[in-house]
Amino acid sequence: MRWQGQQLKTADASALPGLESLNSLVQSVSTPEFAEMTFHEVLCKSALNHVPGSSAMPFDWTVNPYRGCSHACSYCFARGTHEYLELDAGRDFDSQIIVKVNVADVLRRELNRSTWQQEPVMLGTNTDPYQRAEGKYQLMPEIASALTEAGTPFSILTKGTLLRRDLPLLKDAADSVRVSIALSIAVFDDQLQKLIEPGTPSTAARLATVRAAADAGFRVTVFLMPIIPHLTDSIAVIDHALREIRAAGAVRVVYGALHLRPGAKQWFMQWLENEHPELVSSYLGLYPGVSANAPKGYRSWLAKRVRPLMRVHGLDGYAEDDHPRGAPVSGLAARSRVVTTSRGRAAAGATLF
Repeated sequence: MRWQGQQLKTADASALPGLESLNSLVQSVSTPEFAEMTFHEVLCKSALNHVPGSSAMPFDWTVNPYRGCSHACSYCFARGTHEYLELDAGRDFDSQIIVKVNVADVLRRELNRSTWQQEPVMLGTNTDPYQRAEGKYQLMPEIASALTEAGTPFSILTKGTLLRRDLPLLKDAADSVRVSIALSIAVFDDQLQKLIEPGTPSTAARLATVRAAADAGFRVTVFLMPIIPHLTDSIAVIDHALREIRAAGAVRVVYGALHLRPGAKQWFMQWLENEHPELVSSYLGLYPGVSANAPKGYRSWLAKRVRPLMRVHGLDGYAEDDHPRGAPVSGLAARSRVVTTSRGRAAAGATLF
């Protein structure tokens, strides 16, 4: 790894922020309750990440307390980021987890700067803040408290049911700032879910978390993403998913087709060869060469399936392609940016503000 050959007090300009010197690595930890996983505890120098203007993401600031993710989703777009640490985008991404143990303290310092304009902050845009490591390190309560105390609205996107631990804290935070909650639930077939997302909580457990957040007064969004060509894109599968989402109490859905970015693409194609070799040639056609996005024709075809079913089930929402960075938001999406919970708290669902 990049920090292994570093000398004490010697900076490495090529290292990832927070790993420039050996002093940044506190320790590497393996414990029996997290079999085959190693946590590398580091001291980060920054907590707020500014999203480049060239990015398609419709937000400007993120906080990522972890790098790597034990959810082990074969399609995860963030896999390539592990290669910056000279770790691989496959098994290492799933099992070698970077933990920014001082992230809340650093965040508080940054939020207290006179230049901070209380812009919305997203959590869960790179790796999941409620992955299994959060049960051990409990970084999220202090992160949420720091944002709330600084009057900064924030949004959480997660597959982790550990979110339920923090619902009382998040309810209190929503008295002061806009708090958004979204669950990512892509696969509603238990067998496929265990194959393609082996480290995630079950779909039923995530739906129960949607219900818990809705009962706490939040207008919950579900990210039905990625929709996986030939595996989860049939009318019957989408209809079943939307019915379950609505029954759990969610009010909004954001959907999108599978992305296959560098790092993730190689790992996913290896998974596909092992589990569904009959689909390999089709995927080579859908995602040729270095292409990361499904073709526009496929995305349009998918929208014609999803949108009518969303109306049938009484769900607001949109495709991820509908709101590129910098584009105006209109209609229902604009009106839903700030909503009021049943307890009078200001909470935005998870509309990415």
